[in-house]
Amino acid sequence: MLTLKIIFWVFLFIILYAYIGYGILLFFMVRMKRLLGKKKPKVVDPDYEPEVTLFVAAYNEKDYVDEKIKNSMSLEYPQEKVKHIWVTDGSDDGTPDILRKYEGVEVYHKDERAGKIAAMNRGLEFVKTPIVIFSDGNTMLGKESIRRIVNMFSNPKVGCVSGEKRIYQKDKDTAAGTEGIYWKYESTLKKWDAELYSVVGAAGELFSIRTELYQHVERDTLLDDFIVSLRVAKKGYTIQYDPEAYAIETSSANVKEELKRKIRIAAGGIQSIVRLKELLNIFKYGTLSFQYISHRVLRWTLAPIGLLVILIINAILAATTGFVNFTSIYVWLFWAQILFYVSALLGWYLENRQIKIKLLFVPYYFFIMNYAVYLGFARYLKGKQDVKWERAKRGK
Repeated sequence: MLTLKIIFWVFLFIILYAYIGYGILLFFMVRMKRLLGKKKPKVVDPDYEPEVTLFVAAYNEKDYVDEKIKNSMSLEYPQEKVKHIWVTDGSDDGTPDILRKYEGVEVYHKDERAGKIAAMNRGLEFVKTPIVIFSDGNTMLGKESIRRIVNMFSNPKVGCVSGEKRIYQKDKDTAAGTEGIYWKYESTLKKWDAELYSVVGAAGELFSIRTELYQHVERDTLLDDFIVSLRVAKKGYTIQYDPEAYAIETSSANVKEELKRKIRIAAGGIQSIVRLKELLNIFKYGTLSFQYISHRVLRWTLAPIGLLVILIINAILAATTGFVNFTSIYVWLFWAQILFYVSALLGWYLENRQIKIKLLFVPYYFFIMNYAVYLGFARYLKGKQDVKWERAKRGK
């Protein structure tokens, strides 16, 4: 029983640390850094105004093209210094033809569809500006996004800048709308990560790198934004973050669609850990490794595994004293877990009947996130994740 208790408390610590504890520790580390006067001053050169390329790898985006181009052309930055490149490999819905109607938009199209990363690798050959900004075809950017991103690059130590992903919040949102709450929490962690040293991964909806730092990524890569940004960080540059440079989109249409997206992310997360295994060496990469393991690796590996482990062990420990013996902490913890999973189950039940009790959506969404890791890991092992995936449907 002693061994089981040790395993239980170790995994419970890992779970709490991965989802809550790291954020608390990060908060105090950043505050301590400020007190010691080590806060990095922002290097912003008002005269730094290089040419940039707004790069979109798109597949069948005809429903968004007009709005996206209008949004891109209205961003606050000298338009003569913004190059617009769209790579539309495989699109057969008329997207390339719509784009060609717009003056100043370079369209590179191939009938063959090889996936987003193949389109990025091919399209980067046409980028001649020192900074390239990646964005999705179905996301709209905040008016000052380019300006704010460029400002950060005036610091020569910055190799990548991540914008913020925002989710439209609507009263009719289902549990998938909890994605917005999750991203608000993630945004806070990213701000603190950046202040401590570096963000660990960029959001594909809006991120930017120094063009010279881009290196071709393996064609079967699932999380292109994550791999590209962290390979920049491996070279000694930092990934910075500005929440006021943002891309906004609606949440997934429903939990089924969100689960599809999460499974892909989970499979890509395991793939990324393998391909970025050098970053696990904290003696070589120091703070970057600490942030990477704490913020990303644990959430894709030990934390989801731990949820199942502690439930099983907790049931065994509670059974030894009796499930109604509330003098035992293991009994309290067991029933707390049962209450959590019942709440998640109830959230699923109400979701299917279109009854909104948002308090129950949180445990339901958390369960879905971790369930997706198990499915994603299985998919990775089977090698069945196609890079030519269909994106999750978004809410209207």
